[in-house]
Amino acid sequence: MASTDLSFGCIPAFYREVYEKICSPTSGNVEREVFKSLLVKSQLSSSVLSQIWELVDSKTGYLTRSGLYKGLALVAFAQQGKHPSDKLLENSESQELPVPVLGDLSEVTLLAQRLHKGSNPAKLNLTYSDICNLDTIEVNLVPEKKGIFLKHVEYQVTSKRFNSVVYRRYNDFVSLHELLLARFPYRLIPKLPPKKIVGADSQFLEERRRSLLRFLTVIARHPVVSKDHIVQFFFTYTGEETQHKIREVFRRVPDEFATSELSSRAKELVPPETLTEFANSRDQIRVILLGISRLKNIADCLAIRSHSYAVDMAELGTQLSNLASEPHGTTAWATGGSTIWQEMKKGFHIISKEFNLLSTRALQQAVREETRVCERLNLLLDVLVAHRILCERHERGVSADHQRALSTMLSLKKRQMQGVIRGTDSDTVEYLENKMVAQESVIANVELRNCFSLHCLHMETQLVHAHLEILATVLQSLVNVQIRGHSELAEVWKLIEPTIMKCLPEKSTSGSNGIS
Repeated sequence: MASTDLSFGCIPAFYREVYEKICSPTSGNVEREVFKSLLVKSQLSSSVLSQIWELVDSKTGYLTRSGLYKGLALVAFAQQGKHPSDKLLENSESQELPVPVLGDLSEVTLLAQRLHKGSNPAKLNLTYSDICNLDTIEVNLVPEKKGIFLKHVEYQVTSKRFNSVVYRRYNDFVSLHELLLARFPYRLIPKLPPKKIVGADSQFLEERRRSLLRFLTVIARHPVVSKDHIVQFFFTYTGEETQHKIREVFRRVPDEFATSELSSRAKELVPPETLTEFANSRDQIRVILLGISRLKNIADCLAIRSHSYAVDMAELGTQLSNLASEPHGTTAWATGGSTIWQEMKKGFHIISKEFNLLSTRALQQAVREETRVCERLNLLLDVLVAHRILCERHERGVSADHQRALSTMLSLKKRQMQGVIRGTDSDTVEYLENKMVAQESVIANVELRNCFSLHCLHMETQLVHAHLEILATVLQSLVNVQIRGHSELAEVWKLIEPTIMKCLPEKSTSGSNGIS
């Protein structure tokens, strides 16, 4: 660390503007997480960013104004092709420091505001709207590719946050899921849909696509998990064999407790009433889960009825068209001179097309019910079920996680002794391992791990309550979908009515209140 004081002197106005945007309004410091988000905006390589971080890291979890200015200067020098070092700063004391190119800082500013708003680590302080703003994910099926023996289903995955489009197979999702469970054993990690080895029809593939979309949506919008490098890798890696590469790069990553800055003070974060509150909230969420499950069943029935209605209207139109086209001529011998059947056949031909339109409108209604009501309820159910599974994991205890962490620490020490700590893995893994070594005494304390698990459970419960806002949006969507659907169907029925009236003899129209 250089002793150069960059809090005054030849400082560009840009430095002060950045500081005012991202500093804490109470302490005046810049959170480490905010500064790292700022570093990413520089588009420098991860190795260069690691060097800059090492030069400015005060080991306190935040940067002072001087530390921020130093980091901005080092970024600007690095963008000029210079190797980051304290010497660069010492040689520039009498000159105005260079200005880095960082692009749009609105995302960094929002992160700073959110962190300052939620400076209490025991308060989530996020609305569902805040959660949705973290990312928007799309998952779409791409045309099947034939392998030597089997067809392989591939998905196009899009992330708004990373501005990325990648292609993934189901086993890539499995690798991600397993890594996230190991990295975040005390967080909400939704279940994956099942893998069907053979006979996967289009309906199964569509249901699995929707389930994978929900899985990634919860992960990408999780306030802690979404920031992990495992998630970033999944959304941005464009090489081959993603399922194997992601395991190779992150196989040594320790769990969250082993690297979190909150681990050492986990006891402070767990209020005395936590166990009682945990039991009460768990019962409450169990009741909510049951109620939402029943609402989901009702919504499914609505969508199924709309599909059935569409099928019935299409069949009705087909049969009327068949009647309109029946080939037999009509003689006076059969009709006695009546022309009613001929007139009705003409009407059938016209209104059969309207019944096809009814079928189309009903199908559109079913799709709206599935996407705007059923799928949103499914997303809420995924979160609620993930919470139930998390509670079960906590009740089973942290002993297995504790032993796994100790084993990881022992393996790490052996590699250090053998001088093979630097391998082909990313700088991120090495950085996390170094953090693990730095708090070895914390990792060895199983009581702290248990408290950390309770703290995470507390935060995840708050996250569940933030997601409950989904139900309000679902009910609003249900009302809007039903109003629109019934209005569109009524419009078509009104088009049919005049034609029906023309097909009927005048005396038949007067007996419309009963069977005549």
